[in-house]
Amino acid sequence: MNKITWEDSIDSFVNQASSSSPTPGGGSVAALVAVLGAAMTSMVGNLSQGEKFADIEPQIFAVIHTMNHLNEECRELFDGDIASFNNYMEALKLPKETEEEKLARKQAIYEATINAIEVPVQLMEVCRTGIECAYGIAETSNKNVISDLGISAILFEAAAQSALLTVEINLASLKDLELKQQYADKVSSLMQEISDLKNQASLIIQERIQG
Repeated sequence: MNKITWEDSIDSFVNQASSSSPTPGGGSVAALVAVLGAAMTSMVGNLSQGEKFADIEPQIFAVIHTMNHLNEECRELFDGDIASFNNYMEALKLPKETEEEKLARKQAIYEATINAIEVPVQLMEVCRTGIECAYGIAETSNKNVISDLGISAILFEAAAQSALLTVEINLASLKDLELKQQYADKVSSLMQEISDLKNQASLIIQERIQG
């Protein structure tokens, strides 16, 4: 299996993602989708500068800065998703002949599972921040590219929904019921926030497109 990295071409990524190789999987794809959302928001920000947009200049600069930061976070989460899957598979392969080995294997699987949950949860938090920024400039950014801002909101929500599925499939194997519920409550709340923000942004964007 060839290790896919951020530096590979889109063609290489798509070819490996559609192959029988388990990585890159859904979590990595979700991170890539979130990056595209950030790129669209950045583009709208960069096209909402100059004298006409002087009143919102500080906000636009803040949004562009945030998108740059989210871009870097998504790159790390892209790699983190692949690493967490590989760590989980390695943990499953650990020996379990003796009681000591069984205990060590159980702990390794638990830690790998937590990591496999944490990565997509972090991606959902990235998506919330991204969609907050898109919503924040929906009324004031350049109307000529407002549809692209709407696309960014859709992409952030889609990335979050995808990350949520990754969380859920890993939660299914978590034996700690209290922790499992904590994660379930957290991602449910996150997804609700994201969906609400996306819907609010979409309403504003549609009004500006129609107007």
